[in-house]
Amino acid sequence: MPRKKKPVIEYRHYSLPIHFPVLLLSGERWKISDIKSEHLHFHNHLEIGICYSDSGIMEIKGENVPFAAGDVTFLPRYLPHTTYSSPGEASLWSYLFFSPEDLFQHSFKSAYAGFEPNLWAVQGANCILSREKHPLVYTLATSIVLELQQQKPYYQESAYGLLLSLYIELLRIHSTNEALSGQEAGHTLLGDFAIAPALEYITRNYMAPMTIDDLAGLCHLSTTHFRRKFHDTMGTAPLDFLSSTRIEEACKQLKSTEDSILEISEKVGFHSISSFNRCFSKLMGVPPKEWRKGAQSEAQSAKASILEFTGWV
Repeated sequence: MPRKKKPVIEYRHYSLPIHFPVLLLSGERWKISDIKSEHLHFHNHLEIGICYSDSGIMEIKGENVPFAAGDVTFLPRYLPHTTYSSPGEASLWSYLFFSPEDLFQHSFKSAYAGFEPNLWAVQGANCILSREKHPLVYTLATSIVLELQQQKPYYQESAYGLLLSLYIELLRIHSTNEALSGQEAGHTLLGDFAIAPALEYITRNYMAPMTIDDLAGLCHLSTTHFRRKFHDTMGTAPLDFLSSTRIEEACKQLKSTEDSILEISEKVGFHSISSFNRCFSKLMGVPPKEWRKGAQSEAQSAKASILEFTGWV
């Protein structure tokens, strides 16, 4: 009997706006075809999707979950998935991307650290919330999209409050589902997506020293196997991904703070200004001093995405 073919998993990177780090993707471009992709994909930020029309299937961690107009999807970062519409249909979506840990770090006053659900505790069926069962989720999500589209006075403050309310509601729903399920389906895709612990560690600790051996150990893989698996999924080497993560954070700080380039290089994990300048110039095309001068223009800001991504076809 032939072995079941393992899914191909792709990484799609989104850079968030610096001053209000929430990315909205909406409009006619975000119609999902009825052609099923051969690949699963995942993002570097939490994704909330709102389906406005038609129906289809979302494949999440190997589970095929139906969706319909009025559904809201809640996908933690690094969760492999793909979406396709029912035959002859093209469902229309809006997507919100943000990092709860960055956006809400000053709003949670308790010692709460789990800003996103455990990747392996999430069941695919619980990632899709219907308007009928969860009307508050739909109302909050669509209100956020409207605020970001219309950009009336104080829209960022309004969108922030709505996002915080939505995220808390989603955490409540997830906590209830997690307790009911007992986390039974925790590791269905672990063998195919074993680099997730390394990605999570880099995201949270990019400023700290780390080695390939450290990252491989987190994933319980040999260094050789880890290198190969990481490159197959991410299209780049582990330490190159670490460097790009550090440089992206440096871009945010160069634009939003008055800190010196030396201070920023040290904050993001570089041990010498020369290595920082060399890595920055390689990825961004210009030295950090020159990039900072041009970063006030929208044209330069648009170049802040470090890693290219492949969008939906």
